[in-house]
Amino acid sequence: MESLPIIDIAPLYQADRQGWLTVANAIDHACRHWGFFYIKGHPISAERIGQLQSAAQAFFALPLADKLSIDITQTRHHRGYGAIATEQLDPERPSDLKETFDMGLHLAAEHPDVLAGKPLRGPNRHPELPGWQALMEGHYRDMQALAQTLLRAIALALDIEEDFFDQRFKDPVSVLRMIHYPPRQTASSADQQGAGAHTDYGCITLLYQDSAGGLQVRNVDGQWIDAPPIDGTFVVNLGDMMARWSNDQYVSTPHRVISPLGVDRYSMPFFAEPHPDTRIECLPGCQDISRPAKYPPTTCAEFLLSRFADTYAYRREQAEVI
Repeated sequence: MESLPIIDIAPLYQADRQGWLTVANAIDHACRHWGFFYIKGHPISAERIGQLQSAAQAFFALPLADKLSIDITQTRHHRGYGAIATEQLDPERPSDLKETFDMGLHLAAEHPDVLAGKPLRGPNRHPELPGWQALMEGHYRDMQALAQTLLRAIALALDIEEDFFDQRFKDPVSVLRMIHYPPRQTASSADQQGAGAHTDYGCITLLYQDSAGGLQVRNVDGQWIDAPPIDGTFVVNLGDMMARWSNDQYVSTPHRVISPLGVDRYSMPFFAEPHPDTRIECLPGCQDISRPAKYPPTTCAEFLLSRFADTYAYRREQAEVI
């Protein structure tokens, strides 16, 4: 339990059933014992990653006033730029030493969900950088497709309908995020971390991280271990929503980022979340008389909004107004 498993998912892009079962079994084992694993053999190219890295560096190097023109705290659908210390993932520590850009499924202002004021629904808010919007929107679609491929393998592992998640991920509230972690010496205090210890809120997260390092995962013994960058891979972890779906058979594992010394760190997580009205309740086969369902049913939107209120002061203020 000193290093995360690495799973080659290339068989998920082939027709061989045995290859699918082999990958599904490997993912199942990782989900039950770690809640974290690396994937290789995915279709996201090194060229794409390089383009995204360059775009992230260009965006976060903009003057603060330019970034704040798409300030995330001025929206109700959680899109745009989050300045340093906007988030506080660990309530026992200072707000996080990172700045962010968030986008989701673009819904125009005249879309029925937007007109109805549904939470987490709305248009994306992009910076005015050449090629940025097309690059980001295209990558969002490709990451959603990758996430749903993994979810089909998870459905196979959990012995539920193989299209269970596909049915629930139409018009999802998935989020693509760009993160910049300034060097550790810029922290406001010795207690300020890049990202405080937390579990993710949603279904599954796929993370690209650059060569700077800093991601740590808490193992079953309560020890923090490094999850170093491995070229050509994504780190995958489960969120609290998947833990609820699986009745805690699958683990949502605490993790954190310790900002590196002397260098900037960039990462790009993709948070795969279903349609906001999706009912989140114990899956068939994950409960029985000796193992009853631990959590009451909820919806994707209700659950995510409750977690956002714990992390973002501006979300709590908006909820109080509503």
